[in-house]
Amino acid sequence: MTFPNSRTYRLSSARIHSSLAPGLSLAADGDGFALVDIEVADGRIARIGAATNVAGGFGLHGRIVLPCFVDCHTHIDKGHIWPRQPNPDGSFMGALAATGADRAARWSAEDVARRMDFSLRTAYAHGTKAMRTHLDSVAPQEEISWPVFEAMRERWRGRIELQAACLFGIEAVRDRGWFAGMARRVAGAHGVLGAVTYMMPDLDELLDVMFRAASEHGLDLDFHADETDDVGAVSLRRIAEAAHRHRFEGKILVGHCCSLARQPGEEVLGTLDKVAKAGIAVVSLPMCNLYLQDRRHDATTPRWRGVTLLHEMKARGIPVSVASDNVRDPFYAYGDLDMLEVYRMATRILHFDHPVADWPRAVTATPAQVMRLDGAGVLAAGGPADFIIFKGRNWTELLSRPESDRIVVRDGQPIDAALPDYSELDDLMG
Repeated sequence: MTFPNSRTYRLSSARIHSSLAPGLSLAADGDGFALVDIEVADGRIARIGAATNVAGGFGLHGRIVLPCFVDCHTHIDKGHIWPRQPNPDGSFMGALAATGADRAARWSAEDVARRMDFSLRTAYAHGTKAMRTHLDSVAPQEEISWPVFEAMRERWRGRIELQAACLFGIEAVRDRGWFAGMARRVAGAHGVLGAVTYMMPDLDELLDVMFRAASEHGLDLDFHADETDDVGAVSLRRIAEAAHRHRFEGKILVGHCCSLARQPGEEVLGTLDKVAKAGIAVVSLPMCNLYLQDRRHDATTPRWRGVTLLHEMKARGIPVSVASDNVRDPFYAYGDLDMLEVYRMATRILHFDHPVADWPRAVTATPAQVMRLDGAGVLAAGGPADFIIFKGRNWTELLSRPESDRIVVRDGQPIDAALPDYSELDDLMG
């Protein structure tokens, strides 16, 4: 496919999803796609209208065009360490131990920076426009990773909008002096305050400390919660209760919430009602959770998918997303920060189809709103001409192949979408 060699052009007969085109009222097919012409001028979308078949445009012949992706839960500080520090048994505890050992031994500023940059080049080539990464912030790693992240954010400004959330077990909040310094560091870096929550006797007290710090510094919150099959893990509910206690006005994103799918129905409904009332958003990580959860070592097959109850959440108006999570590290041995792969897998694991409805927002508009990114994740006149052109002309075509020859367009022009070679990191893997 030869792209127009001009700053002003028209893409004719493109297929866009109605849920990703705010304010556009056009007839759509059963999967929500409308056939349109897209006019681009000087890096912006000048107009979107019904397909006209007028000569002179760049004909897409019904190929799907999606806005660039927004990936709201990643760990690019951990990425690509699998070759030197694999998970010995594929378990969650094995992942924690392997990552901790690698971090202590090898996570210098150079090591973290090179792996981060490799990850960002990969995500950019696949069509990601914005990303939130968690940064392991247990002492002394926070003194290394946060300055690296801030430098990386500046280097990538204009290509990928980067956000960072601190990450540590919430028990670290018991050290009030250390935590106060961590909150100041996050605020100074314009980051997000985050932690991993576990069921412990003083969980409510620790959450109160975090909510007070977030309010004091004007920070949003981002939690890892209930990444387990233990039906007694209800920290999502406790986070929602804390949000009510503090009348918290910032945004809250909670990831994983796997145990919710294992709990009795009445308990689930009560938790979801509290989450909806608190305005909390939830992100599921379908590939990583499918990999880690219910992994067995007794020659038996896993019995559940590891994902949370996104359909029930969405029915209550809870903003829901899916995201990449870990890539080629002890928590997930695979992945490539390709949000099309994430959405394709989510469709199969979580049944984002029959009907498709507005599920495409889960990798575009919804995470953009959670991350406070105006104009991202949608296709709209006056907005940036940041989109991806695929060969697929309908949902089954789009989600049946990797679409590795997609055209990623930024500021109205196609980018060089060559993926970095793994061999670039060979010297870090010794």
